[in-house]
Formats: sequence, C-alpha cells, structure tokens
Amino acid sequence: MKSNKDEIRNKVWDALSEQKLGRFPFPIKGRIPNFKGAENAVSFVKELEIYKKASVVKVNPDSPQLPLRSEVLKDGKILLIPTPRLKAGFVMIKPEWVPKGEERKAASLKHMNAYGKEMPLTEIPQIDLIVVGSVAIHPDGRRLGKGEGYADREYAIIRELGNPEVPVITTINSIQLVEEDLPKDEYDLTVDWIVTEKGVTEVQSNYEKPKGIIWSEVTEEELEAMPVLAEIRRMMEGQK
Repeated sequence: MKSNKDEIRNKVWDALSEQKLGRFPFPIKGRIPNFKGAENAVSFVKELEIYKKASVVKVNPDSPQLPLRSEVLKDGKILLIPTPRLKAGFVMIKPEWVPKGEERKAASLKHMNAYGKEMPLTEIPQIDLIVVGSVAIHPDGRRLGKGEGYADREYAIIRELGNPEVPVITTINSIQLVEEDLPKDEYDLTVDWIVTEKGVTEVQSNYEKPKGIIWSEVTEEELEAMPVLAEIRRMMEGQK
C-alpha cells in the first residue's frame, strides 16, 4: 500500500529533528531540510565523472546545497540557480564574475543577484547536470520535495526549451532514504544519483523523467505566480 506523500515527508522531518541531524534554518518541517553532513556529501559529488565533465550546473537555492553551489563556482563551472518560487526564472553566475574567496557569498540566496544575472529563457545555456534538494528519496530514485513541485517544474521547463535529458543528483542525509512505496505522478522528477554523507549510489531505475510541461496540470494561479510559465506558453504559441 502506498503511503501518502505528506505522511512520508512528516516522518522524515520528525526523524531529522529527533536525531538532531538538522541544521539552521529552523524549523526543518516545511522546507528542504538542511542536514548535518552536507559538506561530506559535496566531497562525494565532486568525485563523480558527470560532475567533473559538466560545464553548466543547475543547483536548487536551498540551504543544504549552498556548499555545493560554492564548489561549482570554485571549480570553474557556470552556476544556474532558480529564483525563489520561479518568479524570475534562473540566475546565472559565471565563475569569472566572482572574486576569489567570495564563492560562498555569491552562491547564497541573499547575494546571488549581486554576482549573477537573471537570464531570459532564450539565453539560458545548455545545462549538463542538475542537483536537487529532497525531503525523502527511495533507493530506486523516486523523490519527494517539500510539496510545491518546483524541482519537477524546473526540469520540465528546461526540456520544454530544448535542453536534452539531464542527469539529476540529490544530496541528502542517509536518514532521508526511505523504503516506503513513494507515490509517483507523471510530472514527478526522479534522480539518477543519491549522494549522502556516507557515499554515492547510482540509481538503477526505469522511470521516465518529464519531457516537458504538462499544461493540463498548470493552473491559472500558477501561470500568474510564475511568469516564466506564461512566457514559455507565449513562446510556444509564437512558434505555431
């Protein structure tokens, strides 16, 4: 029997809190949780060939992935960060725009706009690798975020814009790995690599990733809240 998505999220948030594995910002519940061991996970990501070969890396803006965003810039790669709630699309930061020693500051949500530029959809470079935060992950790659669907939607957007299928990594604390039969909808993004504070697992999965936006699932409220979606729809209509 499949567990309800929110039940699983709450179980993971509670476990992180009870075992004191969460870090600022608090409360952990309701967000992509910052976790103890995030820096260890980054060291394992950096050893992956898909990371070493990537020139453009998109990383979510949440706290547990800040150490990785910083390393992306230190490693001379272009960093793409989705703006909060996708209100302004994506911010691009090129490593040459960041003075040495300021990479962590540049990669922070508070300062990313000072070092980077909000990019028009038509000017986003081809993305080679995506890193997502997660609340819960099944060993077969099924994923739960905090429930608002932004990682799923962001992947769908770049595919809609013509980006080829991209490998997806998530960094989590090992306690966020769950055995429950996670419900999976058509628009849900799965991951190819699970990286914890203990090491790396390459996922063996047959799940298909989103090939584009499922417009029947997009509400008028979402079109209003995320101008980027309305922009893509206009671009598509203009191509007809």
